[in-house]
Amino acid sequence: MKSADEIAIDILSWLAGEPDLLSRFLALTGTDPSSLRNAIGEPGFMGGLVAFLMDHEPTLIAFCEATGTAPQDIVRAHEKLSGAADLQDS
Repeated sequence: MKSADEIAIDILSWLAGEPDLLSRFLALTGTDPSSLRNAIGEPGFMGGLVAFLMDHEPTLIAFCEATGTAPQDIVRAHEKLSGAADLQDS
C-alpha cells in the first residue's frame, strides 16, 4: 500500500501529462510551474494535490483509471494529508 505522500506524487506525475488539468491546478493553488519543485516540500501542497482530485469526481475517476489506483486509497491519502485521520484517532 502506498503512503499518502507517494499517492500525492503519483497525482502530480499524472497531472504533468494532463496539461489542461495541470494548468487548472496551478491556477487554483496560485503556484507557477517554476516553483513546483519547491512546493513539493510543503505539507499543504501535497494535501492540495489530493484535494484537487477529491473536489472533482471526473478527474478523480480519470486518475484512478489511468493509474490503477483505488478511489479509497485517494480518500485515505486525503484524510491523512488534511489531518482528518488525526481527528478520527483522537
